[in-house]
Amino acid sequence: MTTVTQELFKDKRMGFFLYLGVEAVMFLTLFATHLVYTPPESGAHPEEVFKAQEVIKASAALLPSSLTLLLAERGLVNRNRALVWTGLILTFLLGALFLAFELNEFYRYAAVDGYVISMNNFLASFYVLVGLHAAHVAFGLVWMVILMVRFSVSNLRDYFIEKHRIFNYYWHFIDIIWVLIILIVYLPYII
Repeated sequence: MTTVTQELFKDKRMGFFLYLGVEAVMFLTLFATHLVYTPPESGAHPEEVFKAQEVIKASAALLPSSLTLLLAERGLVNRNRALVWTGLILTFLLGALFLAFELNEFYRYAAVDGYVISMNNFLASFYVLVGLHAAHVAFGLVWMVILMVRFSVSNLRDYFIEKHRIFNYYWHFIDIIWVLIILIVYLPYII
């Protein structure tokens, strides 16, 4: 890799870390808002809304996706295309399964149980926080498809490896946010 290429990648990486910093501040603000409005004075309370099995299923889908992404990273380091494909496809499938679980949870809460966003501030903060996380997962899935298309025509060039590395930062970030959602939003009310 040339010095110019290394500098370009360094600048892109720094810019992406700044972006993740802004995202972290946004999520911290949403966590704070959720804590202020939970438990609510009226309407549905978290104990009534949350179901442990839904959180467990979603977590069982998303959290291992960081490990499968590391499998793809190992494939890049070892220049093993089959390992990269395996890691990317497994990560995509786990992320898509997580998104399906989240959409089903939101549907059940709103359409079946009647816990709509306008019921109280607790539900509004919940839907915005967890919904924004789900939107980040959906964006990550689209990004992963683009990576797979690029990978199918790539010869493991430096630019692809760097783009994959930046995606790794993003995906691990949304996994960390999910862990915080479990600990702050769900766990106090499902144990």
